[in-house]
Amino acid sequence: MPALPQARKSPRQARSQQMVEVILEATARVLAERGYAGTNTNLVAERAGVSVGSIYQYFPNKDSLVTALHERHAAQMGQAIERVLAGSRPPGLRGRIEAIVQALLTAHQLEPALHKVLEKEFPFFDAPKAESAADNAIYRSVWTLLDAHRAQLRPGNLDLATWTVLQVMESLVHAAVIDPPARFSTEDIAATITEVLMGYLGQAETCSPA
Repeated sequence: MPALPQARKSPRQARSQQMVEVILEATARVLAERGYAGTNTNLVAERAGVSVGSIYQYFPNKDSLVTALHERHAAQMGQAIERVLAGSRPPGLRGRIEAIVQALLTAHQLEPALHKVLEKEFPFFDAPKAESAADNAIYRSVWTLLDAHRAQLRPGNLDLATWTVLQVMESLVHAAVIDPPARFSTEDIAATITEVLMGYLGQAETCSPA
């Protein structure tokens, strides 16, 4: 898989971090309005109120801008998951899975047009999925959750189970937000996604004593 286009450098000072955030917000707005093909660094600079040179100081091209947006989005999703896992409620595997699904649905509903561009138009994120630091952090969080309930799980391969849970969760959450079915409520969709995941995870069958 080719390497993802990366930022030229990471901002270290607060002023630089603020500028990068302004640039990324402008990128998100332009992408949501014009799509990937209609986005370029000149439009982003105009929307951000900065020079094109300021953008190139941190990002060599528009693909690196979208990569940074994807990473920021993944980091936000990871934080949502961590907040669920750090809390004392809801208890149990089902409760945690249900809370994660609801948190991800809520987070994605804030910018559905942007998510549509990130998931459907940006070529570097086609399957097999490109991995980033934020994506890997999400994987570790879900793996840790499943590991804590390993005795209850039907799947024996925890790595495969984690990958499957994340793929199913991501696909259904994106479908619910990017192309929302008007006849179903968000609550019903969240409950159904939870049922699908728990149906896969199940509970390990215990053998009756002979």
